Amino acid sequence: MAHVDVSEVDYFLPDGRQLLSGVSFRIGDGVKAALIGPNGTGKTTLIKIIGGDLAADEGAVTRSGSLGVMRQFIRQIGDESTVRDLLLSVAAPAVREAARALDAAEDALIENDDEATQLAYAHALTGWGDVGGYEVEAFWDNVTTAALGIGFDRAKWRAVRTLSGGEQKRVVLEALFAGPDEVLLLDEPDNYLDVPGKQWLERTIAASNKSVLFVSHDRELIANAANRIVTLEPGVSGATCWIHGGGFAGYQQAREDRTARLAELRRRWDEEHAKLRALVLRLREKAKFNDGMAARYHAAQTRLAKFEEAGPPEAVPVRQHVSVRLRGGRTGKRALVCTRLELTGLMRPFDAEIWYGDRVAVLGANGSGKSHFLRLLANGGTDPDIEHQPIGDLALAPVAHTGTAALGARVRPGYFAQTHSRPDLAGRTLLEILHTGNEHRDGMGREAASRVLDRYGLARAAEQRFDDLSGGQQARLQILLLELSGVTMLLLDEPTDNLDLHSADALEEAIAEFAGTVVTVTHDRWFARAFDRFLVFGSDGVVYESDTPIWDDGVRKHEAIARMGR
Repeated sequence: MAHVDVSEVDYFLPDGRQLLSGVSFRIGDGVKAALIGPNGTGKTTLIKIIGGDLAADEGAVTRSGSLGVMRQFIRQIGDESTVRDLLLSVAAPAVREAARALDAAEDALIENDDEATQLAYAHALTGWGDVGGYEVEAFWDNVTTAALGIGFDRAKWRAVRTLSGGEQKRVVLEALFAGPDEVLLLDEPDNYLDVPGKQWLERTIAASNKSVLFVSHDRELIANAANRIVTLEPGVSGATCWIHGGGFAGYQQAREDRTARLAELRRRWDEEHAKLRALVLRLREKAKFNDGMAARYHAAQTRLAKFEEAGPPEAVPVRQHVSVRLRGGRTGKRALVCTRLELTGLMRPFDAEIWYGDRVAVLGANGSGKSHFLRLLANGGTDPDIEHQPIGDLALAPVAHTGTAALGARVRPGYFAQTHSRPDLAGRTLLEILHTGNEHRDGMGREAASRVLDRYGLARAAEQRFDDLSGGQQARLQILLLELSGVTMLLLDEPTDNLDLHSADALEEAIAEFAGTVVTVTHDRWFARAFDRFLVFGSDGVVYESDTPIWDDGVRKHEAIARMGR
């Protein structure tokens, strides 16, 4: 039997604000539960508390069964970590310790080949065998073959940073679901996965006999994989929690019914409170002139005190309002012209024209060059004029290519980074970022900055550093900075990955009203419906256009090419 029991958990941020308030729920054996809620309500923090990375200020977490954890920002591994290191990070503690001892013994043997060092190395090898290390390596061979298409011997020394985000996620997910852990915590496991990868994840979660708690903003994934939904609702004194005991199909109606029920309970409580207060006041006045009313007056006082001590029913959840105002501006008719463009080693040469006002979704499998293409445009294209330079202080690596990608007149590209890796924002609070400004946007005083942060649901995080924000908060801040910078071409790399459902809706509405051109890389099937052109980066290197989204390139490619007359 594997389970997780979260009981009355409170958590306070370093600045003293309460993030979680009395959060309680249970994930039973074999349950697949989605953890959802607005950005900044503490989903990742709660995952860290359950996983033992953070300690709750109050309450307790108990569980049975071994625990496997996928953390949120796997894609931000930028050091020299290898695939072996990545697999060790989700292995059993005993395996990790034995691996560290073996690595240290091997390093020592390279430096000094004396008898004592050889004995220490032999001892480390024995320890590796004792914890089942050789069996684990055979297991990892299956994992890398499934995730990367190559065996562990070929993959183990490959740097993690050379893998795409989807490949990194797939390696960890394959290891966790095929591994021995009975309880899995997955923080946004679908981020960076292409649609076939998401469909694989949906099937894997649903078919697994493990207990799974996962954070996701993908409604189709939640609908297809979860049989319980745990919601964190923002409140005045931190986020509270409620559980929907069914799937996503009935969730919205259940939430509306709950809100209406809480509102009705509060209305009745307020009415009863007002009646008791009025009774006490009435009896107090009568007791002034009639000693016989004193007993009734004191009884009414006691009744009111007990009523107030019990307190009101649970408050109606605070709804987060996000207002995105992306304005844009008029540019040349041709916003982008690609002529025999080839990203070195990723695709065959292709031609494309994107016109002012187009909404283009770039689709394709992980590793096909979509993000490289967007980064090339963010750098201003092949031979950028001054007006085409990146907005802000972004230091984007150049993209090797042949052919040309030329931006049109008055096109000012604004780039949304998929990994939220923004060295220009690191270590600075939101107010500092907005106060400073740059060559593309004016600095703001505290009051003006607070107003725009409030429109994005970030007012309470104004004094937090960018690094300490949740993934969704970082995403919203990036979009806010694009809004303030006067961009005329939005280049969005997976913008909805970390956005809660309400924020994603607000972004979609803003894109519809944006007076400019939008090019986005996305694997979000729901978000892609808002676009009218689809540029598909095929798995064989052929880039082609389709008038409908194509998620499985191999099945529909030739039909699309024929239909578009390519």
